[in-house]
Amino acid sequence: MINYNGNLINTSEVNISHENRAFKFGDGVFETVKIQNNKVVFWEDHYFRLMASMRMLRMKIPMEFTLEFLEEQILKVVETNPINTILRARLSIYRKDGGLYTPTTNEVDFIIDVKTVTYQTKSTYTIDLYKDFYNFSGLLSTVKTTNRMLNTLASVFAQENDLDNCILLNERKSVVEATNGNIFIIKENIIKTPALSEGCIKGIVRKKIMEIIEKHPDYTLEETSISPFEIQKADEVFITNAIIGIQPVTNYRKKTFSTFIGEKLQNSLKLISITS
Repeated sequence: MINYNGNLINTSEVNISHENRAFKFGDGVFETVKIQNNKVVFWEDHYFRLMASMRMLRMKIPMEFTLEFLEEQILKVVETNPINTILRARLSIYRKDGGLYTPTTNEVDFIIDVKTVTYQTKSTYTIDLYKDFYNFSGLLSTVKTTNRMLNTLASVFAQENDLDNCILLNERKSVVEATNGNIFIIKENIIKTPALSEGCIKGIVRKKIMEIIEKHPDYTLEETSISPFEIQKADEVFITNAIIGIQPVTNYRKKTFSTFIGEKLQNSLKLISITS
């Protein structure tokens, strides 16, 4: 089942117009959230990021789009799925049909679809750089818009080269993120992640991991510019997103990483996801 503007319909009944602006112009935003024990994990953080994204894109936020309303809309679809399963829900919001580059309205439609999570953290995980195209280090790159062409091309590149993931670079050839999440590198007791000014997505799990690190007496957190050379010299590397939490990286070119700290942080993340 799909939730289309508050109405539950069968997937076979979904009828998206050829004028759909998310399709024609990438004129939309989305949030992917994890559902565990019939609860939307870190929902408040996702909600406020979504509202900030809509404001940035000059979309008209409907009065009914409260924290409680959108959570209820997600759970309406969740209830049509098997219970006691871990699910992923995608809430997509896009401007209503009409116009060319200039829309005829800033009002929005929404779709929510839910799938069972089949991905498991991998014990061996290999990454490399994607250098065919670059991610622009502007504020718009921090928003989860429906234009994900760079991520798609990098994912195809990874598949063609027997990689699990790729690292995206910005126009200054600094590390931005992975194709499906934020990236952290560890050298001794210093844990670094690209600053938002580098063009990375303002990830929810990124934020939670940073909060954990900042409270830990043994580690120092740095939001900064990271060169690809630093990955080669790192002790550990891991990727974060809302569904997997933390995916430790084991291999980058000829370098093999340990995964001890990443696994510890994953355990801490699981604890706060249960209690939040």
